[in-house]
Amino acid sequence: MKIIECPRDAMQGIKDFIPTEAKVKYINQLLKVGFDTIDFGSFVSPKAIPQMADTAQVLAGLELDKSSSKLLAIIANTRGAEEAAKYAQIDYLGFPLSVSETFQQRNTNKSIAEAMQQLAEIQDICQKHNRTLVTYISMGFGNPYGDAWDVETVIGFVRELDKLQVKIVSLSDTIGVATPENITYLFTHLIPAFAHIEFGAHLHTTPTAWQEKVEAAYRAGCRRFDGALRGYGGCPMAKDELVGNMPTENMISYFENIGVDLQLNKAALQAAMAESGAVFL
Repeated sequence: MKIIECPRDAMQGIKDFIPTEAKVKYINQLLKVGFDTIDFGSFVSPKAIPQMADTAQVLAGLELDKSSSKLLAIIANTRGAEEAAKYAQIDYLGFPLSVSETFQQRNTNKSIAEAMQQLAEIQDICQKHNRTLVTYISMGFGNPYGDAWDVETVIGFVRELDKLQVKIVSLSDTIGVATPENITYLFTHLIPAFAHIEFGAHLHTTPTAWQEKVEAAYRAGCRRFDGALRGYGGCPMAKDELVGNMPTENMISYFENIGVDLQLNKAALQAAMAESGAVFL
């Protein structure tokens, strides 16, 4: 079981700039918990996501020698991939690929066809620099723009990613519309069909729907889950209002209640929960 903690996703939509020192302090606390991976920042245009303009400075302040967690950075083009690949501390580069043409334009200022071409170039950069590409299938459970969506379309995208030898694919419920039914269908069809790919669930949610989504993905065989403490954040490019991230503490409680040993440092987790209040409130 892998829990991916996403302070980047929690922070990126906040209008007021969070001081670099506060980000460093918070992420250093998260690094003590024992999460598999920390999605800590992004190398994207500061005009698009001003909150992440200091990602390189944040990285310089992280105490990685004291942690087993790996680092993931989001990129939106080859320039960002080349920049992120310069830092040996970063293990994963994450790229958002949307099944919605409208959202792909809004999120990365390119068409799906252009994004696929960039993805091939980014995969080449990752392979040359011994990094692992994580591809997020954004709007993977539907979209608010009226763009065509069905489960076969999502499966078709995975086939294309498989041709590029992408090893990690995370299905993203960008606007919180996933249902237990389509979560179950996608994971139960994708996991056996592409056994060599690690599938993840990046589920945004309303406060009342989180458990049915986590439960559906877990029962369907998913063993990689993204979350953010207290459910802060969401995608600022999705619509005018934000749908919150999956609360990490809720997922932890669910998995522990069904007997999954996540091997997390509970004292460090509680300290991170307290620190999150200072960062986001």
